[in-house]
Amino acid sequence: MQHNSRWHTLEMADQVALAACQQILASAEYAIAEHGRFKLVLAGGSTPEKVYRLLAQADADWAHWFIYYGDERCLPADHADRNSLMATQAFLEKVSIPDAQIFTIPAELGPEPAAKKYQQIVASALPFDMVLLGMGEDGHTASLFPGHQHREDELAHAVYNSPKPPPERVSISARALSNTRHLIFLITGANKQEAVRNWRSGQDLPVATITPENPVDIYIDRDAYNA
Repeated sequence: MQHNSRWHTLEMADQVALAACQQILASAEYAIAEHGRFKLVLAGGSTPEKVYRLLAQADADWAHWFIYYGDERCLPADHADRNSLMATQAFLEKVSIPDAQIFTIPAELGPEPAAKKYQQIVASALPFDMVLLGMGEDGHTASLFPGHQHREDELAHAVYNSPKPPPERVSISARALSNTRHLIFLITGANKQEAVRNWRSGQDLPVATITPENPVDIYIDRDAYNA
């Protein structure tokens, strides 16, 4: 368990989403004032989707936002299970972020070609201003799964044999996800309790490989925490 983590325990998933949304908007204002842009990495999942729907209703300096994705499933670009489609429908199509500032992972090309293309995009983006991540029941985050080995020098990985369908994916690496000024984990639901306990006890889980220099903010609901 990272020593400089800040745990924010809230009653319900909706409160987790609201708190995260407020921190994202505050970080965006700070980043744009400091260096003229806000580089945000999006996560997939139901709790991030709640955050995106709240962001879509917010008033922000969208012209200076730059959007990236932590991971993507190797499916057709218009497939309902794509993280990019969910984020577009919940958030991006409702705000005025320029299309040229939205960097979708071209996962429809397959794991290797897509990872190679995204490595170049990530290299030009680092450091990120904020990274959003979730956590699975097995302690995975983005598409970094327990037992999978990847080259540490890569900024994005081709992922095969995912324990969750589809088996082929692309993921930004732990090294690159850690290269951010702010990092938020969003964790909700009773099915995450065991993974949370294992993470806090120091087990070797993918979530534990995300180690930015600045403190990590973990927004978690009561069902998931229950420690």
